[in-house]
Amino acid sequence: MPIRRDKRDRYVEIEVSTPPEPLWVRCESCGELIFRQKLQENQYVCPRCGAYFFLSAQDRVASLVDGGSFVELPPPQVVEDPLGFSDQVSYKERLGRARAETGLSEAVLAGTANVQGIPVVLAVMDFRFIGGSMGVGVGEILCQAMEHALQEGKPFVLVVSSGGARVQEGVLSLLQMVKVVAAREALARAGIPYIAILTYPSTGGVLASIGSIADLTIAEEGALIGFAGPRVIEQTTGERLPPGFQTAKFALEHGMVDAVVPRAKLREELARALSVLVDER
Repeated sequence: MPIRRDKRDRYVEIEVSTPPEPLWVRCESCGELIFRQKLQENQYVCPRCGAYFFLSAQDRVASLVDGGSFVELPPPQVVEDPLGFSDQVSYKERLGRARAETGLSEAVLAGTANVQGIPVVLAVMDFRFIGGSMGVGVGEILCQAMEHALQEGKPFVLVVSSGGARVQEGVLSLLQMVKVVAAREALARAGIPYIAILTYPSTGGVLASIGSIADLTIAEEGALIGFAGPRVIEQTTGERLPPGFQTAKFALEHGMVDAVVPRAKLREELARALSVLVDER
């Protein structure tokens, strides 16, 4: 809560009202001005050109699970800002801003839910929270979610939307790759299904670890999928990249994902996949 001094030189809390969301949203792809409610009803896909808008973690959960079935798992306690990192602003300030803007404690939201009646443990990453980057907090939440799936015998579903590792946590961020892969291995040994849904963007250390080792990998239409940016790859390899590189279609053609699905059909496809995987156990 912001504070200021009053006339008696005391610090007092002041209420800061959140400005209302605009009623109209402009599509950056085609320039169309869209009524926000219509855009929401269309799952944040432009009705004119079909361009995909970012979905918040909360909106993503609502689009995938049965209404009212999602129950968030209590977020684990972790040490914040373990390196005392600061650039133009401190890392703690960045965390505070991200929490205020997203309503989330970290860049991933995890809980239990039902998908067309099938119980699952669901984790959804949110790119608005420091680029959906994976630090210690995200790693702990993902591990906790997978451990809960293991204990309850429920399939684990992860929606990836991440730029990769969180630079403000240095090597501790990179170590999360090892940790989440170990938790995923425990699911595999127990025969617990794991489905990954790759959205825009699915990149960096998150894709290189937990995002790429699912039993079934579904890409949302329009997803960006790759480890590093095209410019970095071209400069490193000295090669020109093929057309459509790092698109969902390219990933499907080269065997990196099992299906590319439009946003409007993701819930249906997820339910169909879960019904098959659960029946096989």
